[in-house]
Amino acid sequence: MANLSPMMQQYFEIKKQNPNTILFFRLGDFYEMFYDDAKLASKELDLTLTGRDCGQEERAPMCGVPFHSYESYVARLVAKGYKVAICEQMEDPALAKGLVKRDIIRVITPGTVLESSMLDETRNNFICSLCVEGAEAGICFADISTGELHATTLCGGDLSEQLKNELSRFSPREILINQNVLEFSELPKFIKERLSASLELLDGENFEKESCTSLVLRQFQRENLESLDLSGQDNIVRALGALFSYLKQTQRTGIERINAIDLYSGAQYMHLDLNTRRNLELLETMRNKEKRGSLLWVLDKTRTAMGKRLIRSWIEQPLLSPAQISRRLNAVQELSDDPILRDSIAEQLSGIHDLERLMSRIVYGSANGRELRSLSSAAEKLPGLKNILKGVKSNLLTDIYQSIDVLDDVFRLIERSIVEEPPFSIREGGMIKPGYNEELDLLKGDMSDGRGIIAQIEAQERERTGISKLKVGYNRVFGYYIEISNGYKDQAPPEYIRKQTLTNCERFITPELKELEGKILGAHDKSVQLEFQLFDAVRKEVAAQLTRVQKTAHAVAQLDVLTSFAQVSADNHYIRPVVNLDGKLILKESRHPVVEILLDAPFVPNDVTLDQNENRVAIITGPNMAGKSTYMRQAALIVIMAQIGCFVPASYAEIGITDSIYTRVGASDDLASGQSTFMVEMSEVADIMKNATESSLLILDEIGRGTSTFDGMSIARAVLEYVADKKLLGAKTLFATHYHELTELEELVDGVKNYNIAVKKRGDDITFLRRIVRGGADDSFGIEVAKLAGVPDKIVNRAKQVLAELESGQQVTMPKKRGRRNTQVEQEEMQLSITPPNEAEVMDRLKKLDVNTLTPIECMNTLFELATLAKE
Repeated sequence: MANLSPMMQQYFEIKKQNPNTILFFRLGDFYEMFYDDAKLASKELDLTLTGRDCGQEERAPMCGVPFHSYESYVARLVAKGYKVAICEQMEDPALAKGLVKRDIIRVITPGTVLESSMLDETRNNFICSLCVEGAEAGICFADISTGELHATTLCGGDLSEQLKNELSRFSPREILINQNVLEFSELPKFIKERLSASLELLDGENFEKESCTSLVLRQFQRENLESLDLSGQDNIVRALGALFSYLKQTQRTGIERINAIDLYSGAQYMHLDLNTRRNLELLETMRNKEKRGSLLWVLDKTRTAMGKRLIRSWIEQPLLSPAQISRRLNAVQELSDDPILRDSIAEQLSGIHDLERLMSRIVYGSANGRELRSLSSAAEKLPGLKNILKGVKSNLLTDIYQSIDVLDDVFRLIERSIVEEPPFSIREGGMIKPGYNEELDLLKGDMSDGRGIIAQIEAQERERTGISKLKVGYNRVFGYYIEISNGYKDQAPPEYIRKQTLTNCERFITPELKELEGKILGAHDKSVQLEFQLFDAVRKEVAAQLTRVQKTAHAVAQLDVLTSFAQVSADNHYIRPVVNLDGKLILKESRHPVVEILLDAPFVPNDVTLDQNENRVAIITGPNMAGKSTYMRQAALIVIMAQIGCFVPASYAEIGITDSIYTRVGASDDLASGQSTFMVEMSEVADIMKNATESSLLILDEIGRGTSTFDGMSIARAVLEYVADKKLLGAKTLFATHYHELTELEELVDGVKNYNIAVKKRGDDITFLRRIVRGGADDSFGIEVAKLAGVPDKIVNRAKQVLAELESGQQVTMPKKRGRRNTQVEQEEMQLSITPPNEAEVMDRLKKLDVNTLTPIECMNTLFELATLAKE
């Protein structure tokens, strides 16, 4: 260290205080990285690795990025799980005496990102703090970019599974844990592989009860925990304390942005576990992880970033309170019935920027002039929005109207102080409007007058010396100077002081010019410094309005989501559901909200009747591809839509409050943990049976198919009897199966009803009518489906022969052995043709088609299937 230059000594001192970060060290117009940081960053960011003299024999490895575009580089590092410490120059290098003071202004981690360029405006960026003690866990989720903070306690049952469900619901980018969490050996793996989140094990002292209590009370400016409803909630307090301690270390300033806490419990929202959210494709599709094809894709017509984040939260947290659901439905009803009101709101919302995240950057002191102008632009829209809402009748819309603060004082302050097109940097001047500050205007006047005087001096000296090409110029090294070309240098007056000799000219200075230079440059430096002070004062004054802006932002977000629901409902002909407390689920002509939009053909609607008495369990039989899964999923999605306060795709809908939805739909081998398809299936069934209640809705698809026929059928029957029995469970259940033997349960078990997918069969051809009808299916049509799927005729015909022998109780005979020649012919028949694969099938079905016997709906379905085959 003794041989290092003063600047490198300063670097190592700061680096020592931030050992697990990549240090962005500000040097002039660049953030530089040195030594191991430089090697790592050059590799991760594809930067050229250079060197710098550091006072030792070997040059220090170095790479850097421009300070004005550093965000994109930080974003790439943070996305890979690294922490980046931003070390800023704390004084103007031009005014510093000796070494420029530098210090860390913040540490950017995956869960503490504030920069808009690094964030997805449509979703929250949560950081989680988790404290496990015994059989209880305190868990909290904060989004420092919006100021949100949610916390709850988890206990009882399978705590590990509860933690997985809760973590997957919020999908935090970074998770802080105490030592006890590591006892759940599979949880860290789940966090890293399924959530792709950064995991941080904190020292035990970070979760110490007394210090955490003190931090929490200080954060919310309270005298005791009772006032926060945290009395006796030790694990939540410890999780919160660890979070605030971590934020103080990384953010240094601004965590007062988090000024309220949402203590939630399972009693407020419908329980949707990880499998259910994935199987129902609420926010993204299972296959491609895309928004298109999900329920969110259908419902999201929001116009603001705040609304886009809130609608995701609502979809994942359906309400359980009929009063709260009705409040939302009343608002959607009013907006749906008044297209002029709805369109006016949507148009006004379009210009409102992200109030929540803008205020966070303002409070944290990282907002620049452009972001203040964005806040002003959003505030300008608020009076018009509030005026549109004047006279609304529903309670929720009335509350939103009253909660919107037009922020006219904030708008006027920014309009008066900040120029319309402020520069990116806040330390180089050019941000403050003329007329805002008298002293600044005088300084800028001196600068302007000085430049005018410089022009006068140039004209005056040309006339006095007779040198017509004499120039007065400026550079950073010499300041202002007089330049005379070589042809005229002998005519320079004696009072000119020679300063620099160039190839084709000489440069001089005069005492008058240096005096004027001091005045102009002094005015410039003072004005830049004063502008920063004035800007910072404006920023702090706006930050002081945090509570008002926060309340308005939440009101705008709610209005945006309700307007989106109303727009989607009007566009897709949804109806208002009736919410009841007697557990009935009655749907008339219901449709799948996603499939009906993706489908080219008309969607075939179906009825659903479930209750807690005679129609508790619906056994649905019928062939694959006929629509059983679609039917069951659409029932679950409609329940969710109703309980988030949206209208639903049906001609009539009566929804009993459902406390949870569980799905057992499909399974894949979990080879990494050594679990087969059947083991995964049985684990999911076990969880459902353990956690479901009589107010739950179960979607069970093909239970028991992963094992032998008799074992599978036995398990399926036992599950059916259990869920149907009121004394054991009695939950509303849609149960799809290929075990036709189970249809006899309608006669044996109270509350069970049979349904099947209607199929039209003519010879060997079948047509799926997509209609759910009462009664059990009399055939599985497996062989016909195989034929539809393109299985070669040889295999289909052999399957029919085997089936006939099995059904008659005969022993299955082996096909006759064929000679060499016949075998070759058979192989040739099995080979693919170079003609389009479905052409023969399309032609064959057309030849056999008797149009006179088809109903209109059969015609449409057949035409759709043939068109699909032809396209393939």
